[in-house]
Amino acid sequence: MSAKIPATVVTGFLGAGKTTLIRHMLANANGKRIALIINEFGDLGIDGDILKGCGDETCTEDDIMELSNGCICCTVAEDFIPTMEKLLERENAPDHIVIETSGLALPQPLVRAFNWPQISTRVTVDAVVTVVDGKAVSEGLFAHNVAAVDAQRKLDENLDHETPLSELFADQVACADMIVVNKADLLGQDATDALVAKLRTESRDGVQVVKSTMGALPVDVLLGQGIGAEDDLKSRHELHHHHHDHDDDDDDDDDHHDDDHHDDHHHEHSHDEFESFVVTRAEVQDAKTFADQVAGVIRQHGILRLKGFVAVSGKPMRLTLQAVGPRVDTYFDQPFGAQARETRLVVIGQSGLDRTAIEKALAA
Repeated sequence: MSAKIPATVVTGFLGAGKTTLIRHMLANANGKRIALIINEFGDLGIDGDILKGCGDETCTEDDIMELSNGCICCTVAEDFIPTMEKLLERENAPDHIVIETSGLALPQPLVRAFNWPQISTRVTVDAVVTVVDGKAVSEGLFAHNVAAVDAQRKLDENLDHETPLSELFADQVACADMIVVNKADLLGQDATDALVAKLRTESRDGVQVVKSTMGALPVDVLLGQGIGAEDDLKSRHELHHHHHDHDDDDDDDDDHHDDDHHDDHHHEHSHDEFESFVVTRAEVQDAKTFADQVAGVIRQHGILRLKGFVAVSGKPMRLTLQAVGPRVDTYFDQPFGAQARETRLVVIGQSGLDRTAIEKALAA
């Protein structure tokens, strides 16, 4: 049986920067074939047009599908599931599926839909990524343009129009596996760090909170989290029920209205909020002990990803090690052969990692 195709759910309020994040991901997909499902509002089709113009070979028009009905959870059977089936049945199946929800959408019902029998054996929720407007959230507004968010909300009669944005925001945070504090450049370092720390305490254990400017997140950090969120609905329950079992609403997420100064040069924007380096060391004595050691180093230094190959004494096979946050997976994959028997690990994190201390701790 072939492995399930991973799907990443991207959520967040209007103007937080979801489209910018996705566009950046497509421009830096490194040959990964990514299919997009965009939850649109009405006939505006704005996101689709932006993304269709991305001109990247990993993002052809065939790879973009639109759900034209606003509310995913109200239309799971007649809209979302058939769209997913169409993608999964294609000859050239995507390597990864990215679903951009509407700005007022609650991700929980969408994650729940992945348990529908028609798709549950073929696709899995890699992670729920919640994008937040750092500047707005730090000012207690949750969105750059609150009036625009409320206007979108009024257009969907399924929604409870009285729910405070703070409650919708709390639900998006409750479901997140990763929270992206976007527009860090507008907030300044101290305020961004304070917000990151606050969101860490408000989210579940193990949720990664990262900061970004213009949605510039390395694809290695954004995709491939391997969470399997659909198997873990209990811990990400809705804190509030906003409307009779309809937990979704939609918008055209036209970040480009308030992100214009960002968009002109998004392709050139470097990942200067992130860094990566390679650590090499001699063989390790025991695979399990070393995996525990790695998890400890990750926790202590806030490392986002760690991956590579480990030489274990007395074992001809190399040990593949992959960590997303403190969750470390290992398996023996193939003999070293002509390769040098050494342990070689790539460390990825936000800028400012204490490289010397990390190298020393991994080599211990």
